[in-house]
Formats: sequence, structure tokens, C-alpha cells
Amino acid sequence: MLVPADTRPFALATQQVASTGAAAARVAETIRTLHGLDGSTDQASDASLMARVAEGDRRAIRLLFERYQLIVYRFALRLVGNSATAEDIVSDVFLDLWRHAASFEGRARLSTFILAIARNKAVSAMRGRTDQPLEDAMLKAIPDPASTAEETLVASARSALMRQGLTQLSPAHREIIDLVYYHEKTIEEVAAIVGAPPATVKTRMFYARKRLAEHLKAAGIDPARW
Repeated sequence: MLVPADTRPFALATQQVASTGAAAARVAETIRTLHGLDGSTDQASDASLMARVAEGDRRAIRLLFERYQLIVYRFALRLVGNSATAEDIVSDVFLDLWRHAASFEGRARLSTFILAIARNKAVSAMRGRTDQPLEDAMLKAIPDPASTAEETLVASARSALMRQGLTQLSPAHREIIDLVYYHEKTIEEVAAIVGAPPATVKTRMFYARKRLAEHLKAAGIDPARW
């Protein structure tokens, strides 16, 4: 059984099945595929789980879903700025992973492979529409497994400023900051995810950081001490 705190996006998606048409049908398909599978504390590597998924092992895809669904949801939400769309992207990513697991060759980390899929789907979702503002309230409500009781008020304020600063960036710059700082990806991994040369990623990083520094200065904070 999935842990409720870890399945918020799909729980929300389930409540919207009756009113979201074809997108809801895709979410429901994912839920039927991933729910009802035997629980496990299996600590198998991503590579071994992907090999099992390629052989049709539903327990393996469930474990990967538990590991990465929140990461994918947060990443997608920051890109598309809409919770329902982010839920659809999570659904589509794991359905693709289930159907095309054999295409994973292990040359990159699985998280990089998964985020590349998520990024492509987010770009497709945003194509043809005006970029919408990020749902900051929704981002604050997403549980973060890395959070601890030792988080200070200063750290919370810093996080809030970062979230606010991200909304000031273009989608191309926002995704770079998100991948590097929130997902701890290297320049080479980011390049693989966004499909751009490392030099281009470095350039976008430079201008994104410059824009964030301007935001911090406007908030009365010295970026050099950040």
C-alpha cells in the first residue's frame, strides 16, 4: 500500500477523475497500474529495478514510483505552474517508464533519464499557451522528505525567497536552477535533460543566478552573503 504522504499528487488526481476528461483517464490508468501491488522494503538499485520493469515486473515499477514520483511532481510543477498539469505529467512519465523500460541503457543516472522525460512532457504541455505563474501556495504544501525538525526560520525565509525568485525567471532559466539546486544535477546531466550543450547550460545558469541576485537585492539581502 502506498504511503499517503508520498502519493499526494495521485490522490488529488483521483478526486478529479470525473471532471478532467482524457487527462483524468490517463491518471486513472496509472493508478490502476501502480496501486494494489505488494509492498516492499526492497533496496534494489535503480538499474536492477529497471531491468525488472523491462521484464514486466509490476512490483519494480511500484518501487520506482515510490522513489521518484514526488521528485517528478515538484519538477513538473515548477515548470508548468499548474498542479493538475503536473499530476498528468507524473502519470505520463511513469506510464512511459513502464512501457519503454528497455530503452534505458544505464549510461546516465535513472533520475536524469526520468527528469528528461518529465521535461519533454512539460514542454509539450506548455506549448501553445501563455506561461502561467507558479502556484507558490501549492509548492509550500508539498511534503519534502529531506526536511527535518532542525530547519530554522532563516532557512524557511531563504526557501521562500528562492521560490519567489524562481517565479521571476523565464522557463528556460527556471528549469536550470531547479535541476542544479533542487535536484543536485551536474552541468553535464542538466545538458542531457534539457537537450542543450553544456556551454549553453552554463550561460543560462549565469543569467539565472544574476536575475536571482537582483531579486535578493530588491528584498534587502546581500547576495554575497546568501
